[in-house]
Amino acid sequence: MKTEINRYYLEIHSSKELKESREPSDEFEILKINPPDFQLNKFFYKNVGKKHRWIDRLVWTDIQWTDYVNDSKVDTFILKQINNMIGYFELIYHKNVDEVEIAYLGLLEEHLNKKLGSFLLYSALKKSFLKAPKRIWVHTCSLDHKNALSNYLDRGMKVFKEETLSI
Repeated sequence: MKTEINRYYLEIHSSKELKESREPSDEFEILKINPPDFQLNKFFYKNVGKKHRWIDRLVWTDIQWTDYVNDSKVDTFILKQINNMIGYFELIYHKNVDEVEIAYLGLLEEHLNKKLGSFLLYSALKKSFLKAPKRIWVHTCSLDHKNALSNYLDRGMKVFKEETLSI
């Protein structure tokens, strides 16, 4: 049986459009994974994505994961609270068109509904603007967390395309 989902593409063009998020306590920090570690990306992809039907990369081999995270266009950041990993985001720099794509972003299930998603997204957008792109974009869909779309809009992003898909 097919399921219809709505997919939304959102963008932001200037850091002046960015709306701040409440920062959690000092014990939270955003860290860039350097050197890249495919096991971390794989862990977050599987664990954050399982409720949202992220399936594209489930068939990737360790070599594919390694190639991906070692690509100079890709940066991975994690949100930590002391020694606990909370969430992550992946940024892809499309230098040929001067854009940053937020490829994946999310929190581990046990850290949902604590107002950390808005801080994670705000951090992803701030890190993206450090590259001075013409545009930052992302897509989300009706399978993602119920607050995903509103979070993007609340941070200043605007929908530029919508589509309905059958999966």
